[in-house]
Amino acid sequence: MEHLLIVEGMTCGHCERAVTNALVRLDPQAKVSIDRSTKEVKVSSQQPRSELAQAVEEEGYSVAAA
Repeated sequence: MEHLLIVEGMTCGHCERAVTNALVRLDPQAKVSIDRSTKEVKVSSQQPRSELAQAVEEEGYSVAAA
């Protein structure tokens, strides 16, 4: 299932790695694509969007409602 998260606060490569790692810890099979300029994080995962968003928020980033 494809999910789109709008993540506020990603400003560098470290931020992208932190978000990616949080998502992959939740779902090791997840495929993550990040476009920092648009704040879009596309995630292919069987996990519910709410759990993906929570994993990102636990890393200190805000996820906008989609």
